[in-house]
Amino acid sequence: MTENLTPKDLKLLNSKKGIKQFLKEEHYTIPKILRYVKYENKLKELQEELIKLQKWVEDNDEKVVILFEGRDAAGKGGAIRRTTQHLNPREFKVVALPKPTDDEKSQWYFQRYINHLPKKGKIVFFDRSWYNRAVVEPVNGFCTQEEYQIFMNQVNEFERMLIESGIRLIKFYFSISKEEQAERFEDIKKSPLKRWKFSDVDAKALELWDDYTDYKKKMFEKTNTQLAPWIVIKANRKSKARIEAIQRILEHIPYDAKDLELIKPVNF
Repeated sequence: MTENLTPKDLKLLNSKKGIKQFLKEEHYTIPKILRYVKYENKLKELQEELIKLQKWVEDNDEKVVILFEGRDAAGKGGAIRRTTQHLNPREFKVVALPKPTDDEKSQWYFQRYINHLPKKGKIVFFDRSWYNRAVVEPVNGFCTQEEYQIFMNQVNEFERMLIESGIRLIKFYFSISKEEQAERFEDIKKSPLKRWKFSDVDAKALELWDDYTDYKKKMFEKTNTQLAPWIVIKANRKSKARIEAIQRILEHIPYDAKDLELIKPVNF
């Protein structure tokens, strides 16, 4: 195996990150270590670029909203954490709303999301968003079909108003296979540190897979508009999905001194 390694590969393996992984992994392989080091290096470069983007948003009074949608255990939260890891915490917030209160249920559906939209110079990341009503709620019976239809009739106009008011909107959908979701659920249930994440909705997700798929297709057909298109991230490999999501954010926002070479797709 080692005779096929390039000088660049050897340098990566002998780096601090490479040596650390050799010591950490009980059953390591050379390709696995290389993939990890390349991922970590690329992530660091992209995170440095995100700091430039955030400074541009702040200096130009921009407003940015980024939605992270997808099936349960698709890796949305992990992608948000990597994206925001080195950003100035005073200039962004992550919104992951619990189920609505009785008071919120009596309001216009979009109202509680409007309350979390960014002020000038800020970025807001939604870990699930108003699109709960497009898929999760109807699949699990958390809304009526009438409420669902009203949402579907209003959502494109709602997003048009956001964009026309000066908000830059990015919509991600993290897509995983049924087998990958099942495997991740098992890992979550076995982990004492992650077990709290496994909800009653998660427990039914595999059984309701086809229902989720049907509503997801309807959501794309109706809301994948030219003004506010969906960006689908294939997320069976978490590291690749995180890199792609950050690259697409950097690609979408026209900040100053953008490193175009850095945001090109890359395999690792």
